[in-house]
Amino acid sequence: MTTSQFTQRSDAGQLGLHEMQLREVMAELQRVIVGQDRVLERVLVALMAGGHCLLEGVPGLGKTLTVSTLAKTLGGTFTRIQFTPDLLPSDIVGTRIYRPSAERFDVELGPVFANFVLADEINRAPAKVQSALLEVMGERQISIGGTTYPLPLPFLVLATQNPIESEGVYPLPEAQRDRFLMRIPVDYPTPDQEHEIVDRSRHQASGSPVALLSTDDVAGLQAAANAVYVDRAVQDYAVRLVLATRNPAEHGVSIDGLLAYGASPRASIGLINAGRALALLRGRDHLLPQDVYDIAYDVLNHRLVLSFDAVADGVTVDDVLVEVLTTVVSPRVSSSQLAGNRTSLAV
Repeated sequence: MTTSQFTQRSDAGQLGLHEMQLREVMAELQRVIVGQDRVLERVLVALMAGGHCLLEGVPGLGKTLTVSTLAKTLGGTFTRIQFTPDLLPSDIVGTRIYRPSAERFDVELGPVFANFVLADEINRAPAKVQSALLEVMGERQISIGGTTYPLPLPFLVLATQNPIESEGVYPLPEAQRDRFLMRIPVDYPTPDQEHEIVDRSRHQASGSPVALLSTDDVAGLQAAANAVYVDRAVQDYAVRLVLATRNPAEHGVSIDGLLAYGASPRASIGLINAGRALALLRGRDHLLPQDVYDIAYDVLNHRLVLSFDAVADGVTVDDVLVEVLTTVVSPRVSSSQLAGNRTSLAV
């Protein structure tokens, strides 16, 4: 057996292990949470891609349960922060406290120091509190009293907001929304799923989630997702999707005048990173155009700013994205071709 053949066999074994781990985690999440399979998949993708999520849905759809179950399944720590108008940045990141008995200042780290942080109703807190959290999300560390404290890894923030309330809230500015890898809509369950939810609440059939992996295993999955092969043609497709939101006429997309601002370069990076994680979840070591297409809605929907005319005419971001995704042509490359390209580069 040649060295390249041995390497390919080892890579295939690792890929199979990662796929099995992810399938087991998904099955455990689905055992506890009913009717949110798409949300669970996207949250898992965000975790492997090293991004953060904005969950948007009305109360009572299991957003808190999703994050706490994920934390227990992956062996990580979990905190829930209820955002309110009187919240201060120090309530999140921590502060220095003077101890008269010792005549010194001690640092009390805030609840953000956890592997999985649920920022509940993030749009209820003032801008300075939102900015403090978003800075932590980007830097993955904080500085208190001249000392830097790194956050535990993995680190995932899932922020929730209620889309139907507008009183007493502080909507996230566009620049802050852009820092989230994905905005994931959380919808109502189907009638059958709602019956299942009620039955479980009566009989407690789901039980507590089982810890299947450790944080070290999660780090391994993140490294594996980062190693997924990205062909130049697939990357070009992701970039063209983003460019079509800025210069639609150049890409044949009929949305002229509907967008005030298109997606930022963070969207291009997010499409590739999230697509890689989705490919790994599907058992592949290479990125397909279909992966980019499937994840594009979640990565792009919160990054587009509608024009005044579009809002006045009742046009939605979903309408714009449908036009973009159905117009921009994806490259005609097969999975076998991309796998072959990856193998030739590895040799």
